[in-house]
Amino acid sequence: MKKVIITGTSRGIGFELAQQFAKNNFQVLALSRNQKPLDNLKLKNIETLSVDVCNQDDLQKVSKYLSEHWGDVDILIHNAGFLINKPFESLTKDDFLRVYDVNVFGVAALTQICIPYLKKGSHVVTISSMGGIQGSLKFPGLAAYSSAKGAVITLSELLAEEYKSAEIAFNVLAIGAVQTEMLAEAFPDYQASLNANEMADYIFNFATTANKFYNGKVLQVSNTTP
Repeated sequence: MKKVIITGTSRGIGFELAQQFAKNNFQVLALSRNQKPLDNLKLKNIETLSVDVCNQDDLQKVSKYLSEHWGDVDILIHNAGFLINKPFESLTKDDFLRVYDVNVFGVAALTQICIPYLKKGSHVVTISSMGGIQGSLKFPGLAAYSSAKGAVITLSELLAEEYKSAEIAFNVLAIGAVQTEMLAEAFPDYQASLNANEMADYIFNFATTANKFYNGKVLQVSNTTP
């Protein structure tokens, strides 16, 4: 069985994605601060770990699990995200650090842990945002979030080059608005045209096949603005 690690699996896209992989005969290591939503489903092929990607001690649980149980990883999906919607002049340094901690630093730290286990032909997929794309329409209140999503795009492009000889592919999906709990919390009046399950379908197919065609690429996945 192939093995996939997914972050941010307690709700939204990550919750749906973990189920998709498990039902398609993948071994899934699901990482989130809240294990209960997935645990309650009692699906085979899913192992949950309570992990805050911003916490180095929590991330060591992943390292320990991989060394003791798996030994290698086929797919790593950085799906966990954190958004603050606040006017720029009201943003504090702590606000920026909280957003960057999840969306950039957590991605880097977990990737460092997984690198020794990512085998030839493996695929690292980072879920970014259309707000992080240079030249895209930007929205007031998202200075911290959109700049963080831009930073993680550059990080992925760099890692694709750095690990090219190891044949580990790094790609980014810059997604538009998807109707998730995070979107509803940040923009209560906005209704997206895609739901979490539909986007999970797309990400599943991309993660399992696209490394044959792409490396170091950023694909824009949006049928609307934003």
